[in-house]
Amino acid sequence: MQRVRRSWVALHECDDDLLAAIGAGGRLTCVSAARRRGLWTPDLDTHHVAAPARTTPLTGIRIHRSRGPAPVHRHRIVDPVVNVLHHVARCQEAPVALAVWESALSRRVIDAEVVESVTWQGHRARRLADLTPRLSDPGLHTEFADLMRSIGIVVRQQVRLDGRSVDALVGQRLVIQLDGFARHGDAALRGRDIDADARLRRRGYTVLRFDYHQVFFLPELVADIVRTALVQRRHLDDRSRDQPKSAAASS
Repeated sequence: MQRVRRSWVALHECDDDLLAAIGAGGRLTCVSAARRRGLWTPDLDTHHVAAPARTTPLTGIRIHRSRGPAPVHRHRIVDPVVNVLHHVARCQEAPVALAVWESALSRRVIDAEVVESVTWQGHRARRLADLTPRLSDPGLHTEFADLMRSIGIVVRQQVRLDGRSVDALVGQRLVIQLDGFARHGDAALRGRDIDADARLRRRGYTVLRFDYHQVFFLPELVADIVRTALVQRRHLDDRSRDQPKSAAASS
């Protein structure tokens, strides 16, 4: 048993995250609390703690001084999930924050209806909350189709090729696959995707693959890559691709 601070003692098996939060006089929050709840998080080398503004910075601890949307009892040592997501939105880069929020939704740590109804503080959290209804695979596909439509590219969705559905097909030969959060960090799913892409390429298709944070946060990059593939005539079959451009355009 060890004394952590006034009125607090801990058994030796108490984990480092909780010891850091208690020692700083605050609550475990942000990605540290998200990891404790079993959510996806990036690799961590610091403890993230919500603490009062007067708290002295400590080595190895990142102090979060803003208040989250949910009131918290002063003796609580781990933030509620709403406050955890609030601090993640403020602290992490947008793609990382989106991944943590999606992890909380997919693992049912918080309901989408709750996320949509909270009065979030700060534009980053509000932006993530606005994305919540579109974070599912159907929402990702709709977002991509809307992006393509905005630049004048017609896509066909859920077309069957090689015995399975592809997410989008442009022309005869340009396949576009979209990776939702379920594939984030899943080696088995990733391996199956690589095999499926290879089979399509052997059959003469060009395959582009985008993940959810590219579609939501880097739409200009996605649009530019697809445009470039069209300029290179990757969407045409071999016979059309070998024809002069003027002839192919008139066919």
